[in-house]
Amino acid sequence: MEHNTIVHPTDRPLFSILIPSWNNLPFLQLCVESIKCHSAYNHQIIIHINEGSDGTLEWVRQQGFDYTFSEENIGVCLALNMMRTKVKTDYIVFLNDDMYVLPDWDRALYDEILSLPDNRFFLSSTTIQPHTAGDSIIVSDYGDSIATFRRDDLLREYRSLSIKDWMGATLPPNIVHRDIWDLVGGYSVEYSPGMYSDPDFTAKLWFCGIRYMKGLSSSRVYHFETKSTARVAKNNGSRQFLMKWGMTSSTFRRFKTRRGEDFSPQYVGTEHSKALRHHICRSRLKAVGYLLTGTFGPLWSFIKNTQK
Repeated sequence: MEHNTIVHPTDRPLFSILIPSWNNLPFLQLCVESIKCHSAYNHQIIIHINEGSDGTLEWVRQQGFDYTFSEENIGVCLALNMMRTKVKTDYIVFLNDDMYVLPDWDRALYDEILSLPDNRFFLSSTTIQPHTAGDSIIVSDYGDSIATFRRDDLLREYRSLSIKDWMGATLPPNIVHRDIWDLVGGYSVEYSPGMYSDPDFTAKLWFCGIRYMKGLSSSRVYHFETKSTARVAKNNGSRQFLMKWGMTSSTFRRFKTRRGEDFSPQYVGTEHSKALRHHICRSRLKAVGYLLTGTFGPLWSFIKNTQK
């Protein structure tokens, strides 16, 4: 799968940016403002409006953005797949509505894409957020609400926050070629409303042979961590991931994608270490426990994975 290596003209949309939103209009407006102010290229913005009772539907229509709509909150997975039907470009970006993109976030991603031989990649920007630490995340507090947002300080200081390019991609904002999105069928709706749908999407890419997974230090966003997920009943995503893939999400992250480690272009994910076998064995014993207690299935998925 080859891609066009000619520098993209700025008058045509380069990325299709998919933004699910659920009655979060002030943050959505700030997110869109940041895209318009801090992008090097023109992009197609597509918004899924869950419910939209706070005025989101009217605002999106007034702005003339492409959008999809559901009268109730349908979760992130189905929302993303619905927005895929509106995509007009070669590249699909998943962006949370409570994110603020920082200058040239898109130029860094596109420069990386142009350096690659084909479309078999999965790239992420680097997230800065105020509270929650994690693999590949910079913790630095510039506010967790519109009222407390220290925009000027963030724009002055974000480049000085140290992190190297990192292994693993996964976290939004992330980007894939539309052909790769379609190859794996987008996001898995059985994870609705969406817990663990990100690592599941990564696993689908992985098991389809996508190995170039990279987080870029030079592409950065600020994440307010407004946690819309606190408003919904959550699926047991960790258990679903285990039963589907025959290993826990943490095992997959640690031994397959190595998310958060310094990026190594030589790593292609072929190692079969004793530690990996041990963790997979523990994962599958845990899965057996779920099956014996009758709390989850399906059995056939587990059997197929254990036979590999």
